Amino acid sequence: MTGLMVSMLTFVSGIKTRLSGEEKGATAVEYGLLVALIAAFVIGVVTVLGGEIKGAFNDIVAGMGGTRVP
Repeated sequence: MTGLMVSMLTFVSGIKTRLSGEEKGATAVEYGLLVALIAAFVIGVVTVLGGEIKGAFNDIVAGMGGTRVP
């Protein structure tokens, strides 16, 4: 009976180790996808609003007595 118990514990421990390793890989992939989506969003916003942001900074610089950037 003790041998069966040890075998069951070893089996469960092995399964647990395999599953935890796969979850770490899946988590890394999910984080990678999130970073890629955030980067794409930031690039899109900067592309769309880039001219307006540049104009706002130029207005601020001109208000402080500086020269505008072309």
